[in-house]
Amino acid sequence: MSTETRQPLLEARDITVRFGGLTAVDRVSAVFMPGELVGIIGPNGAGKTTFFNAISGVTKPTSGRLELRGRGLAGQAPHRFAAQGLARTFQTPRTFGDMAVRDNIAFGLKFAGKRRREYLFWGDEVGVPWVLRTPESILGLIGLSAQADLPAAAITPSQQRLLEIGMALATRPRLLLLDEVAAGLTENEVEEMARLIRRLRDELDLTVVWIEHAVSTLLRHVERVIVLHQGRKIADDVPRAVIRNPEVIEAYLGDEMSETDTEATA
Repeated sequence: MSTETRQPLLEARDITVRFGGLTAVDRVSAVFMPGELVGIIGPNGAGKTTFFNAISGVTKPTSGRLELRGRGLAGQAPHRFAAQGLARTFQTPRTFGDMAVRDNIAFGLKFAGKRRREYLFWGDEVGVPWVLRTPESILGLIGLSAQADLPAAAITPSQQRLLEIGMALATRPRLLLLDEVAAGLTENEVEEMARLIRRLRDELDLTVVWIEHAVSTLLRHVERVIVLHQGRKIADDVPRAVIRNPEVIEAYLGDEMSETDTEATA
């Protein structure tokens, strides 16, 4: 095993975010290793998105330390995080509605092309998977080839979520943060999204951290679950252990759901 695979890709230590007198994230620590698929769950107002914002540069932490690939980045701008291989999506997809779907992906590729010297010469991109080298290959990966020439505003909400994931992938991340990408989708679409997320992790060797309210689906696909409640981390374990955790049951899952999901995660 190489040294890289033994070292955390992202390490958050005692991250705290306060807005005035409100503590939205309260000394949350978490470590994400290369290749992990991790879920983050919790009730509304638990601090999940605020924590995402803090570890992706969108919000400056009030206190705490954040290391991405061993580099301290807490308080720096989002583009610094992106330059170190972190990409994220948002609860409401952020796409360029007037631009064609293909051009949305091309925008991400242009950003990525400025990151490292070996990417200067198109077609000679050392270390970049072939599937992430062109807009067409990325659209094929996420299932939007047929929509390539449509304006982003003209495709369905579920397709816009896929497009935002494609735009994130175009930056060639090592760590992908997904914020409620299943929101508003049908039950079948949620399951398809979960399978895509797992496939992206497997095929692209990504670390994926996924916030989701579709807890049953998430529990079937992730390998580890972090539970936030009132800004604090109350659990960090494999799904089977988390759904049996008394504090998690009381704060979020409830006894009925715990019993239902025991078999699903066995």
